Amino acid sequence: MKRVITIAGTALLALTMQAHAEGDAAAGEKVFRKCQACHAVGEGAKNKVGPQLNGIVGREPASVEGYKYSKAAVENAEGAGPWTEAELMQYLEDPSKYLGGRSKMAFKLRKEDERANVIAYLDTFNADGSTK
Repeated sequence: MKRVITIAGTALLALTMQAHAEGDAAAGEKVFRKCQACHAVGEGAKNKVGPQLNGIVGREPASVEGYKYSKAAVENAEGAGPWTEAELMQYLEDPSKYLGGRSKMAFKLRKEDERANVIAYLDTFNADGSTK
């Protein structure tokens, strides 16, 4: 019985992890409308209230030139690796909680599918703003 529960738990975890990595970019473009007041993507994207998000998946945290990050974001970035889809999933759910301090981003994406979709959309942009 323990073995069946372990196998079932492992399968559920694998499906959950797969859902994180496979968002719908088209749906994410619609979700990103909530973010556009503060963030930009695409060719010619500039920093606004928040940093431009070109190439965010795989980019080092708190690394956009010319953007002044919160103290918590800078401290969290020290020694951290590049943003992964899993890290972004956690961050977007509650930025301040993720950083362990105040984030400039007050907006939260509580719905898992919205987070996965917006990450899939953002992942369509290279660091220079061109699409993949």
